[in-house]
Amino acid sequence: MPVSEETYRRVALEDTDDAWELACGRLRKKPPMTTEHQEMARGVLYPLIQQLDLREFVVSEHVMVRTSNGSYYISDVTVVPRVQTRRLLQELGTFEVYDDPVPLVVEVWSPSTGDYDVDDKFPEYRRRGDLEIWRLHPYERTLTVWMRRGDGGFDEKLLVGGVVSPAHLPSVTIDLDILFGRGAG
Repeated sequence: MPVSEETYRRVALEDTDDAWELACGRLRKKPPMTTEHQEMARGVLYPLIQQLDLREFVVSEHVMVRTSNGSYYISDVTVVPRVQTRRLLQELGTFEVYDDPVPLVVEVWSPSTGDYDVDDKFPEYRRRGDLEIWRLHPYERTLTVWMRRGDGGFDEKLLVGGVVSPAHLPSVTIDLDILFGRGAG
């Protein structure tokens, strides 16, 4: 029997020890992640925080987004326009979940969630209209980027090094060689 959004919200708010997603009506506990996974996420999170105007953007780990099919997914790193957060803050005690597209969603591949991310989460991020979706692979040392086009489709590219700038955050640069441990740092 599918779990309702109301039940999901109650579980997510009451169980402060675990992170929960709602995927197609089923509760899904996010498993603990490897050191490589966490290092890769921090390697993107910190430069985003340092380079973006935090009056305009929220940069965070474990941001929750809602999809058109009623699923709730927690990304590894997300950039949210501050205007979306301000809307939620208009009422005290609001469950923090974002319905509108965001400029950047980052997922880091892990053995426990890699297939789930690719098969379930990435198609939903694209349907939501998120502007850019990244999958970092800590073992292959690659970045796969899906960038939304004007017609609503997505272009995909695979990067193995160099400096990358998210298309909708042009003031941001991430040095993949440093992130992948190939450069100084």
